[in-house]
Order: sequence, then C-alpha cells, then structure tokens
Amino acid sequence: RVLMQVIFFSIIGLLLDSRDAVRYLFVGMAVMVTAMEALTAVASTTWERRQGTMPLLVAAPTRLWPVFVGRSIQWVPSGVLTASAALFGLGPLFGVTFAPARAVAALGCLVVAGVTTYFLAMVLGAIVLTAMSMRNVVSNIAQVLMMLICGVTVPVAFWPEWVQATAQAVPLTHALAAVRVLADAPAGATVAGEVLTRVGLALAVGVAWLAGAALLLERLATAGRRSGSIEFAD
Repeated sequence: RVLMQVIFFSIIGLLLDSRDAVRYLFVGMAVMVTAMEALTAVASTTWERRQGTMPLLVAAPTRLWPVFVGRSIQWVPSGVLTASAALFGLGPLFGVTFAPARAVAALGCLVVAGVTTYFLAMVLGAIVLTAMSMRNVVSNIAQVLMMLICGVTVPVAFWPEWVQATAQAVPLTHALAAVRVLADAPAGATVAGEVLTRVGLALAVGVAWLAGAALLLERLATAGRRSGSIEFAD
C-alpha cells in the first residue's frame, strides 16, 4: 500500500508533462515514508494509558521519558526498510538511481530522517497523552503539514518566508534535502560537505525535539505524582 502511494504521487508528474516533476515527487514521497511510520509513535505513545500501565510508570522512582522514547522505536527501522524498498527498488522506474557509495549515504539519510522525525513524534505523543482522543488527528495533521512544507511535494522556497522558517524546524526538511543532493548531483561530483551539513542540521533539530519531549514527559509525570491524576484506564 505504501509503495503504491509513492507511485501514485510520483505519476502526478506525468500529468504535468515533466520528467523533473516525476523525479521530484518520487524522491519526496519515498523519503516521506520514513516520517509517516515514525509519526505512528504519536498514537502508540498513548498505549501505556490505554493498557493501564501508565500509573505504574509514573510511580516508579526513575525518569519517564526514556521508557517512552524506547516504547515505539520499532517504527523507525520499519519506516527505513519500507522507504529503502521504495527509493532503491522503484527508483530506476522513475529515473532515480544511486551509485553504491551514494546509496549507502542515502540509506544513512533515511535513518536520520526516521530517528529525528521520531523525536518530533515524541513531543506530539507527550501532548496527546492528555488528550488521547486526538492522537490520530494530530498524527494525520503532522503528516499532511510535512508533505506540504518540508519539500516533499513542492520546494520549500515555494512558500512565504514564515512558512519556510517553520519548515527549518522540522528535521525531515533537512534529511530530505540531503537525499535530493545525492539523487540529483552529477556522477563524480563531490557532495559530501553539503550532505553532511544538511544531515547535521537534521540531527541538531531532532535533538532539540527530543529535549522538548523529555521535558514534557517529565512534567506530566511530576504532575501525575502530585495529584494522582493518572488513571489506570482511559
């Protein structure tokens, strides 16, 4: 289903009668797969409350955030594997190929995209822990916004400056830009510096989101311990 979604968006470029548009949409949607699966963590973060284990975690004499960060990490390798199947398996059909060294680098960029988007998802998950009925809504809205402003379907430069500035705060923007450099640069061109810069930006932004998630989760735990408001069932 996910691979068909990548194909669907890519062939929009055929309607535009533009080979460049086909390539652009294909690369964007293939990388977006990592973010889509990482954002599943928004919903799965709430499973602790739904299963009644949240009070036990809050009562435990330890930090809460490492538990939640590890709780849904399976979505990251799942997303990377699916995105790899799209990018490298379907790529030749859309005129997107990678030399071996660039393929390894692109795979690393997919890992960075998955991990850093997962950190962002942890912030959203921490928020929906207090509004569990919104978990799928928040996840879906985040996906749509990323597709719109992060360079997935249209260039970031298409948007007004304030939207472009907002996009810089999303790790996917930088990780996707790194993959595009690898996919679009002429054979033999040296792109390591540009790719590393963009990957570094993605990691920096991702770590900031992780810090925000840790802060929100610890505040939730502290408030729950003081008030006893974390129930055993939703």
